[in-house]
Amino acid sequence: QVQLVESGGGLVQAGGSLRLSCAASGISFGARPVGWYRQASGKQRELVAVISSGETTNYADFVRGRFTISRDNAKNTVYLQMNSLKPEDTAVYFCKVDRFAVSYWGQGTQVTVSA
Repeated sequence: QVQLVESGGGLVQAGGSLRLSCAASGISFGARPVGWYRQASGKQRELVAVISSGETTNYADFVRGRFTISRDNAKNTVYLQMNSLKPEDTAVYFCKVDRFAVSYWGQGTQVTVSA
């Protein structure tokens, strides 16, 4: 059974930092791209960053230069380092991985940035 568990969210002031983790069981992250997404209240879920199996990274324009996605295959975990946080970064953050055309999501972790 595939399970993704996000952690590391919380309340932080604008300009602060948080590091999110996405730990997987039942699936190996090493051979697959993994993405971080977020969903703010009343808005659609959007892609934040993705890391390929070869560690190529891509970022949404609204986080480029502030967020960094990385992976530790030995720990089967993907991270999202978030710096210079803004109130508009407030959302539930999810990780996602695909296998055989099936998408697996974690339960999400809340990030709240106060002004």
